[in-house]
Amino acid sequence: MAPVLAVLLVAACAPQHSAPTQTSSTNPTVTYKYRGDEELMQANEKANAYCAQYHSTAQTYRIDTESDGSKTAVFQCAAMPTNMASARVYNPNYPYNYSTDQDLLGVTQSADLYCANSGGQRAVTTISTDVNGTKTITFRCVPR
Repeated sequence: MAPVLAVLLVAACAPQHSAPTQTSSTNPTVTYKYRGDEELMQANEKANAYCAQYHSTAQTYRIDTESDGSKTAVFQCAAMPTNMASARVYNPNYPYNYSTDQDLLGVTQSADLYCANSGGQRAVTTISTDVNGTKTITFRCVPR
């Protein structure tokens, strides 16, 4: 009985991740409520799927902090860029440090554009936080 109780206690203490919740959508915007970096990344992917039906891509319009501690990200559907001239240069061989949700979305959207222009798509995304609190994200492009 004790081993089963120990497993249940460990499971109860594990961080619980949920999916971001879409709170509204009217072309050309879609809004998601989220908590944490993982849910923000999921919200970005869902926003891209939403915008794809309009042959556009999701761009961050604004991020608000709600009274309950959650955050709301508003994405605007915009014409898909056709070249890298309008985007920050992204190199998938290097990790990127970020400190804000806006930074995280910016480098993610830049990675998506880089991979698309290279004939691939963004795949494995790894988010980590080191002991001093620095957050790092790495990406990898894979062929379509």
